[in-house]
Amino acid sequence: MEAAQEPLGEDAMTSTFANRFIQVAAAALAATMLVFGVGSNAALAAPNKLKATISIAAQEMAVSVDGRAVATWKVSTAGKGYRTPKGSYKPVRMHEMWYSRKYDNAPMPHSVFFHGGYAVHAMPHVKALGRPASHGCVRLHPDAAFDFFELVKIFGPANTDIVIVD
Repeated sequence: MEAAQEPLGEDAMTSTFANRFIQVAAAALAATMLVFGVGSNAALAAPNKLKATISIAAQEMAVSVDGRAVATWKVSTAGKGYRTPKGSYKPVRMHEMWYSRKYDNAPMPHSVFFHGGYAVHAMPHVKALGRPASHGCVRLHPDAAFDFFELVKIFGPANTDIVIVD
């Protein structure tokens, strides 16, 4: 579920889309099996916990399902003079598109808010990924933000942990 970090050609984009679709569909099927209890053993084996661990030092977000790593993406957290809050959070609200009231209506696609005005969201300036550059939010490549947003929808905010460490 590794998201590309730079723009892709048409063939690579088709392949990335197909892989993403398969992965999201598989996660959706697993979540459905859990909810509806399809088969006695299938429901027990279905994944039910999504965790995103953001390392400020590494400028990375590691995503796991039931403790099994599924993706690692570059991020941008708070630049000089700003802070990204450390701790463990649950998503509190989600928006396919949000505009920052605080920062000149800056677009925040696929926002997963976790603490006040702080969110994990997409950013178009992918060359800044991997280094501190935000006002405190956790910024992701648009493909990664879409994937994360969809996973949080599938597993639900109650079954999602967002953990931010040094």
